[in-house]
Amino acid sequence: MEQSRINSLYEKIKKQAEESGYFLNPDAEFCKDLAEGLLVNQERYGYMLCPCRLTSGERLKDLDIICPCDYRDADITEFGACYCALYVSRRIAAGEENAKAIPERRGSEGKGRLPVWRCRVCGYLCARENPPEICPICKVSADRFEKFL
Repeated sequence: MEQSRINSLYEKIKKQAEESGYFLNPDAEFCKDLAEGLLVNQERYGYMLCPCRLTSGERLKDLDIICPCDYRDADITEFGACYCALYVSRRIAAGEENAKAIPERRGSEGKGRLPVWRCRVCGYLCARENPPEICPICKVSADRFEKFL
């Protein structure tokens, strides 16, 4: 894999994370290894599947594990990092905590139906167990979300 493609994807993911209020793992080389895995999966399957999970090889069955996966926010909130540790909490990004092992949330048949939350300020929608701590669009707190579906 060309290093320039890996670096380009890493920079893109980093920029998107920063713009949305997320943090990447402070170990840039680790993140670039994950970026390479995403690119390999893009070539193999046609989508950027999390390199730390098994695929069905069918996009519709894998929608929940296309990066960033549906479990990212809940994993960060509960454990400080997503399953593959690409995305981390503010404390881990700042070096105040270390990432720890994260249990797999995904069932053998893929995801179940999650509630949908709506930000009452900007209308952002997300499907997850609980609303995000901070809206990635307008940056309001979780108490400004309502259950939508």
